[in-house]
Amino acid sequence: MDFPKLKSIIEGLLFLSGDEGLTVKQIAEIVDHRAELVADALTEMKEDFEQQQRGIQVLQIAGSYQLTTLGDHAAYYEKLAYSPSRSSLSQAALETLAIVAYRQPITRVEIEEIRGVKSERAIQTLVHKDLIEEIGRAEAIGRPILYGTTKSFLDYFGLPSLQALPEPQLFESTENLEEETQLLFEKLDGRQLTIDDVN
Repeated sequence: MDFPKLKSIIEGLLFLSGDEGLTVKQIAEIVDHRAELVADALTEMKEDFEQQQRGIQVLQIAGSYQLTTLGDHAAYYEKLAYSPSRSSLSQAALETLAIVAYRQPITRVEIEEIRGVKSERAIQTLVHKDLIEEIGRAEAIGRPILYGTTKSFLDYFGLPSLQALPEPQLFESTENLEEETQLLFEKLDGRQLTIDDVN
């Protein structure tokens, strides 16, 4: 494998790993190359991104490498987040929120196993809107983040506690996830969840 291809693969891996990131050792095991070569590739990627003035950067946080946005561009990301055309939660975010509400504490991988698709963006949206939060780390390889609902989630839906959620048997089967998610939120007064409502 040539060096440019290695960097391309690592970039894709970092993108998929999201905010959990990957260590040099984990990447080396996946790409089947020496850790030193992976470390060199990461260093060169960081330099490439800076020189090309890319909108993302490679950061090392707590021993793991992640792809992150640039802090200098935060004002533009806020405009996107609070744009009226993006105020409603997507179906993916609603499904993810329902899963977290019933199955918490739960990891991103477990959410994705239930939904059958990647859920990183939906999770980030819900965290940004203060509907879910990191509540710990799982005792598993890589110590993945555990997510749970926030006080804002309860406040928005007027719930005294999670025990006041509709009966969980509504959510037992994952085959009709879209329909069940819709039923869940209809039971919670059918209000449309928007940024204006939760902020």
